[in-house]
Amino acid sequence: MSRTALTLTATVAATVVATTTFSMLTATTSPGGKPAGVQVTTNPRQLSVVGLPCFPARLDLTMTNTEPDSRYADLTLAASGPLQLSREVFSSYLPATDPDQPVSAPVEVRVPRDAEPGTYRIDLEADGTKVSVPVQVEPLPPKTPRSNVALGEQATASSTHGNFAVCGAVDGDKDSEHWDTLTGWNDGTRAAFPDTYDVALAASTTISRVELYTLDSVKYPAATNGLRDWDVQVRSGSDGWRTVAEVRGNTLGHVTSTFAPVAADAVRILALAGNGNSYSRIVELEVYGS
Repeated sequence: MSRTALTLTATVAATVVATTTFSMLTATTSPGGKPAGVQVTTNPRQLSVVGLPCFPARLDLTMTNTEPDSRYADLTLAASGPLQLSREVFSSYLPATDPDQPVSAPVEVRVPRDAEPGTYRIDLEADGTKVSVPVQVEPLPPKTPRSNVALGEQATASSTHGNFAVCGAVDGDKDSEHWDTLTGWNDGTRAAFPDTYDVALAASTTISRVELYTLDSVKYPAATNGLRDWDVQVRSGSDGWRTVAEVRGNTLGHVTSTFAPVAADAVRILALAGNGNSYSRIVELEVYGS
C-alpha cells in the first residue's frame, strides 16, 4: 500500500475508518496580499483520521522559494483539539532555481482513541504566509465478533528494518505484491533469531484464531523468503506470554492458527526462523474472537 497514495479503508463491520482526499492547497500570498517569498503547498487539502494507534493520517508539506536568492525557511505547525503531530517545525534550505525547486516533508497526524469526533485544523505558517488544513476526526468503527481485533492497533517489535514501519503488518493490506511500498513488517537483524512482533488489543478479548500472512509474491515466494517457524503467543494482564499455537516448516504465504478460546490483551508472533535464514517477514497479522 503506497504511503503517498494512501486511502485507509479498514473494514470493520463494513465501516471505512480513515480516508484522505488528495488535492493541493497552496498559499502564494501573505495575509496582507503581498507576494509570498515562500510558497506553501499541502497535499492533501483535508484529512480524515480515526483514533486507532496504527492508522495515522499523512500530510505532505512543501515549501518553494519564489525569490531570486537562496534562503532558509521555517514552516511551523500548530494543531487544534486532540490532533497530535509528528513534527511542529519543518525547516529547510530553499534553493533559488529556475524553475523553482520545491522541498517537501511528511507529517503524521494522530488522535487518541477517545478523541471527540468533529472538525479540527492544522495551522501552517512560513514567511508570513498562513495556511489551514481541516481535519475530520471520525468515530471509532464498531467491532463485531467477526472483526479483526488487531486491525490498526498498536504494534511493537523487537526490531524493524529501516525501509519498513512497525504498523505495516496491521494496516489491512495483506497483498505481498505491495511489499516494496512499506506494507508489512521486516525485522532489522538479518539472520539473527528469534524476533518478536506484538499487537496490543484495545481491551481484553476472547480470541481463538490468528491469521498470519508472510511474504509470498511472484518475485519473493514464501518458500525462500517467508516466515518458516513461529509460535503464536498471548498475554493477559501480568500473567506473561504463553504459547497457544506452533507453526514449523512453513512454506505457505497464509497460515491459520486455531486454538481453544483464551482471554488476551496482546498477541505476539515469536519468529524462530525464516526461509532463507535471512529475516522475519509478516505482511499482515489478523486476530479473531471465538
